[in-house]
Amino acid sequence: MLQSLPYELPELITRAPLDTHRSTVLPEWVDWNGHMNVAFYVTAFDQASGAFMRNMGLGRRYVDGKLGMTFVLETHVTYDRELREGAPLRFTTQLLARDAKKVHLFHEMYHADQDYLAATNETILMNIDYTSRRSGPWPVPVTERLDAIWETHKVLPKPAKAGRVMGLAKR
Repeated sequence: MLQSLPYELPELITRAPLDTHRSTVLPEWVDWNGHMNVAFYVTAFDQASGAFMRNMGLGRRYVDGKLGMTFVLETHVTYDRELREGAPLRFTTQLLARDAKKVHLFHEMYHADQDYLAATNETILMNIDYTSRRSGPWPVPVTERLDAIWETHKVLPKPAKAGRVMGLAKR
């Protein structure tokens, strides 16, 4: 376990939920139906996860320094409302759980101007040791940052769409 990181960490943001990532529906994200394609919701949510990781101190310097990386283990997306080209996006992120190697996040994607919920994403990410490419514990400063975020997020209610199981209703 890394006791420290060889670079300065960003100022930690602990708001509950986090509200740090913004984006826009790009022209290449739009399909023949004239709205954001399903694949690019995952792209946008991956960028929101990246913003969370940068807040932890795990941005490009973590990977480029050959210290570690993160891998997505599981993800679940709900598509709630259509988005069109150029729509401004705002993301919130809630830390649902964390342990020595993983985080469980819940993102909500909003139309930033009209403030409607467009989609949600529940995801689990794992810390990976750069050399072995196997799971490894978070560096000590990251664990401390996760603990600080957890203190503000643990009191939030569990999102209604978190932990959902897919299936068709039985009649």
